Amino acid sequence: MNDSRKSDEVTVPEKLANKGSGAPETAESVEGRASAKGNQLQQTGLWAQHQVYDPNIALERIRQAVERDKGEKLVALWHHVYHPDRLRKAYFGLKRSAAPGVDGVTWEEFGEGLEARLEDLSGRLKRGAYKASAVRRVEIPKSDGRTRPLGVPVLEDKIVQQATVEVLNSVYEPIFLGFSYGFRPGRGPHDALDAISVGICRRKVSWVLDADIRGFFDALDHVWLVKFVEHRIGDKRVVRHIKKWLKAGVLEDGEWKASEEGSPQGGCISPLLANIYLHYVLDLWIADWRKRAKGDVIVVRYADDFTVGFQYEHEARQFQRELEERLKSFNLELHPEKTRLIEFGRFAAATRKKRGDRKPESFDFLGFTHYCGTTREGKFVVKRRTMAKRKRAKLEALKGALRRRINVSIPVVGRWLGSVLRGHYRYYGVPWNYQQLAAMRNHVTRLWLKTLRRRSHKARLVWSRMARLAERWLPKPRIYHPPPWKRLRVTT
Repeated sequence: MNDSRKSDEVTVPEKLANKGSGAPETAESVEGRASAKGNQLQQTGLWAQHQVYDPNIALERIRQAVERDKGEKLVALWHHVYHPDRLRKAYFGLKRSAAPGVDGVTWEEFGEGLEARLEDLSGRLKRGAYKASAVRRVEIPKSDGRTRPLGVPVLEDKIVQQATVEVLNSVYEPIFLGFSYGFRPGRGPHDALDAISVGICRRKVSWVLDADIRGFFDALDHVWLVKFVEHRIGDKRVVRHIKKWLKAGVLEDGEWKASEEGSPQGGCISPLLANIYLHYVLDLWIADWRKRAKGDVIVVRYADDFTVGFQYEHEARQFQRELEERLKSFNLELHPEKTRLIEFGRFAAATRKKRGDRKPESFDFLGFTHYCGTTREGKFVVKRRTMAKRKRAKLEALKGALRRRINVSIPVVGRWLGSVLRGHYRYYGVPWNYQQLAAMRNHVTRLWLKTLRRRSHKARLVWSRMARLAERWLPKPRIYHPPPWKRLRVTT
């Protein structure tokens, strides 16, 4: 007994012989059970604490937990946010040329001594010493002459918000509905555009409600938002930091103002919070409403802009009335100038022609004007062209930018204009929009010609030379996107 030569362990539980303490030495003795051969001597808990943290595997485990039980609250999430690997990934995922916040720290300046900064930030997040800074507010001019308030958080807040978004996306992506497209991983505006086009063409849609929520990001109710977040998030630390960002306030013209409602556009967390808010206020309500509808109903939402198609007019008007009441209970309202109910669809043209009305109206969605058209075979199709308001605003901005580059060399300006046009083509290069792309190129050529003619009063640039410059530096229009029915991946 307790002999180290008879066991793999240094200490073995002592047990007396079967015949008691006075038994002779020849009596049968009992020794402790040795460890299994091949087992490591280190403890399992020690190995778990020292294993390598993989951010992607951690997110996948969160996603699997949500899919197993979509009604369960997740109570251990914050340690995924403040892990240095997660913060480092969030830092490199930020836009490097973005404007700095109130502290003036840029992306490059924060990168000097990055590891030490991330360790310090991780430690403050872990022990609860992190404080959210005020958001610098700037006014962005809109095409209609008004301005849009944009919030610019400090870089440190951007990093933490980006890390939080990555973790929370694993929680909410499995429960968000299919007709929600705005600011979600793997989804973009062209997915929403394809969904609305195919939905109108393949379903019996005769009426379209083009809706927009007035000042959504400014009117977002903090109390309701926190309640919605707590439906799924049981980790109080995550909820507490979301409250910090909402209550951080804004700094405008050197004066701090408290934030009692709204979420400033420009922060990394704002799009996700908007989707969470609208998921409970709008998406779940619409999904339940269209189950009770007698006709076909399609829905596509991108952030606070959404379009709903109906088969029957009376259901469309009933939906609009009930929607207004629904939004009022959550401190929201439809924009009266941007919300319209129009007759639209494959039956709209024939119906309006019988009544002696003009052709069906068009509606704007995500930068495109949608209108009823037909293919060469005579089949109904939803066609799209660049919104005139967006094109005018773009040309006005280019005009000012060319004036500021009036003394820059032609090759430099030519390369810059070429990149601008290629970016324009990549977004607006959809079928049946080639003429608008060609018109945009012609307008840019004329603006460049006027700018070059202002450089000298002695020699006047002629069109023949300008045509050669445009041929060299300005790319020709190109359709980048396939027809909607070929690329559509999800249904409405």
